[in-house]
Amino acid sequence: MKMKTLVSIIVAVLMFGNIAQAQKYITKNGNISFFSSMQLENIEAHNNQVNAAIDSKTGDFVIKVLIRSFEFEKALMQEHFNENYMESDKFPNATLSAKIKNISEIDFAKDGNYPAVVEGKLTIHGVTKEVAEKGTITIKEGKVNAASTFNVKIADYGIKIPNTVVNNISETLQIKVDLNMEPLK
Repeated sequence: MKMKTLVSIIVAVLMFGNIAQAQKYITKNGNISFFSSMQLENIEAHNNQVNAAIDSKTGDFVIKVLIRSFEFEKALMQEHFNENYMESDKFPNATLSAKIKNISEIDFAKDGNYPAVVEGKLTIHGVTKEVAEKGTITIKEGKVNAASTFNVKIADYGIKIPNTVVNNISETLQIKVDLNMEPLK
């Protein structure tokens, strides 16, 4: 009888563990890009090495971005971005630690598009700010896509633009987030 109880407990723990894992979705190759339209030239960069995770039960949502992984059309822009503006050696990552506030309205078991309200702390260039943004969670065949477009003011994160190029760089960047996530296995 004790052996049967022990086996039942082990089976229950394994089943619960699998259920808990199925509630988390992750990616290691999400995409974040930013864009700034200026009179002289546009500034655009893409990063396809974004780590992110969502817990479908708690609404916990985290994103980690390696700053040096942003790629620009021009190598000189990329160099200036990392060395002069973002100081990537000193501040190697940007992070979002947040909650999806309306997680109960998102049915991760049913295909569809769901509006999402995300609130949390965004850290860029060593500066952390409270943020609240809207996005969309799309569920399709058991996979999750989290997407959003929002603006970030450069000055809010202590990023200094040299006077020589201040007129060439917008005060606000448009950020696009596109995260294709799969269940944690």
